[in-house]
Amino acid sequence: MAGGTSGARGCLGDALLGLLLCSVTLALEVSVGKAPVIYVQNGTDVLLPCTFTSCIGIDRANFTWIRNHTEIFKGVVKNKDSKPEPYQGYKYDFKYRLPPDVALSKDNREFNISLELLDAEFSDSGKYTCFVKNPKEKNANHSDTITLKVVVELEKVDNTVTKIIVSVVGGVIGLLILIMVIKKATLFILKKTRQKKECLVSSSVNDNTENGLAGSKAEQKSTPKA
Repeated sequence: MAGGTSGARGCLGDALLGLLLCSVTLALEVSVGKAPVIYVQNGTDVLLPCTFTSCIGIDRANFTWIRNHTEIFKGVVKNKDSKPEPYQGYKYDFKYRLPPDVALSKDNREFNISLELLDAEFSDSGKYTCFVKNPKEKNANHSDTITLKVVVELEKVDNTVTKIIVSVVGGVIGLLILIMVIKKATLFILKKTRQKKECLVSSSVNDNTENGLAGSKAEQKSTPKA
């Protein structure tokens, strides 16, 4: 009985911890990614990203995509083992669809409800809101918005300035290293030259002393008497 009681207390503790974690963070959270604006070239397809998470679980979670103030798509995720699918009976524009290769949730918490826009036109530019409602969380709802801009041509990133800056910085560093090497080599040569000169001077003095030149020991001897 003691073991069963402790096991029950452990499960209760885990459950309370789970509820606490859910209360600290949002039980239902929707995200369209980190980029607030996405660009697409006119006449091409684009993916409008959106995922939602729920640590409590889902039961027929409804999601809606809204462009500016108009609904464009409505779908449902029935349970944690289901892929998102269009809402039955809802009439929507066929230029919007769910990606065919969307994967199931790996941890049963995060669900991908991204929407694909086919053959984007300039009129498709605007704000797209991903809205989710989860009946299992007492119809808790959450949303996030992303801006789409349809352009004539996507801008190519020019790295010329960056390359120039990197080249200049690299050249300066290389020049500083070369100067330091030359300085060290010059000091080394000067040191060796000075030591050689000192050696020559010392050797010359010794030779003069031994040959009886001025200042040598020979001058210091007394002159012999007649």
